[in-house]
This record gives sequence, structure tokens and C-alpha cells, in this order.
Amino acid sequence: MEPSDDELVMLVKVASDQAAFSQLVRRYQAIVRGLLMRLCANHAEADDLAQDTFIKAHEKLASYQGDNRFKGWICKIAYTEFLQSARKRKSRARLLERYRAEQDDEAQPVSETAGMSQDLDRALGELKGDERICVVMCYACSMSHGDIVEATGLPLGTVKSHINRGRAKLKAYFAPKEVAA
Repeated sequence: MEPSDDELVMLVKVASDQAAFSQLVRRYQAIVRGLLMRLCANHAEADDLAQDTFIKAHEKLASYQGDNRFKGWICKIAYTEFLQSARKRKSRARLLERYRAEQDDEAQPVSETAGMSQDLDRALGELKGDERICVVMCYACSMSHGDIVEATGLPLGTVKSHINRGRAKLKAYFAPKEVAA
């Protein structure tokens, strides 16, 4: 019988058992990477953030109280890492924009090629930020509403609303379009 998450956490806390932490990483690696891959446009960035998530989790393991499920706790760390990365990206983008303006080098807008195939990542990109994170956590990571509340800090009713609205938008996005004759 495999040890529970709480038993593994206790082994790491009390005995500094790195094999126990490795087992936690193996257990949640796919969930964390899947979450971050849906949130990031770049898979390499998602892998880096997943690695940062587990490093941060190892550092903060002493603060894990076991009040909530480990899955929600680790996904909250992943989401926080994503938000911090997004802030850094925005800051870099602003600096680059300022530099370009100073150089009078106007960037040409990139136009989408007509007829590109629709995919889930593009559809998720159409959702608002909180809707996207709630939908991804619910469906891609199989997280309960309670786990999503724990990970995002949003109220339960808001999480449910975001999931329902996001699901409706995705359904509409993928619905067959009628062609005018």
C-alpha cells in the first residue's frame, strides 16, 4: 500500500527523506506540468515553471499543515509561479516597447492566417484570466472546486461561475458555425 501524501510530507519534514519528496514529485508532476502548459504559451517555460514549483514546494514544505489536500497546495504554488512569471514578462515587454519607441522602430502587427485550425490552446486564450485558470484546473488537472478555491484564493461561488462561464464560451467557440448561403 502506497503512503498517503500526508505521510510522505511527514517523512520529508521529520526525517528529511528525499525519496519521499521524490515520490510526491512523481505523483504530482503530470498535474503541475499540465496546468502550466495550458497557462503558458511556451512549453519550455511551462517546464521551467514546473521545476520552480517543486523547488519552491520543497523549500516551503515546513509550512504545509495538511489542513487541505496536497494537490491544491502544490497547484497554488504552481499558479503563483505562473503569475510571477507573467508579471516579469509584462515588465520585460514594457521595457522592450519603450526601447522600440525610442528607436522609432515600430513593430508590424502580426496577423492571424485565415483558415488556421482551431485548437484548445487558442480557445483557452479567448477566456478571461480567472476563467481560464479555473477551467484548466477543473478539467485539465481534475481539481475539485475546493482545491481550486485553495489554489487561487477565489471564493467558491466565483470559482463555480468562472467554470460555468468558461465552459459555455468554449462550447460556443467549438460549435459548428453556420455558413450563410
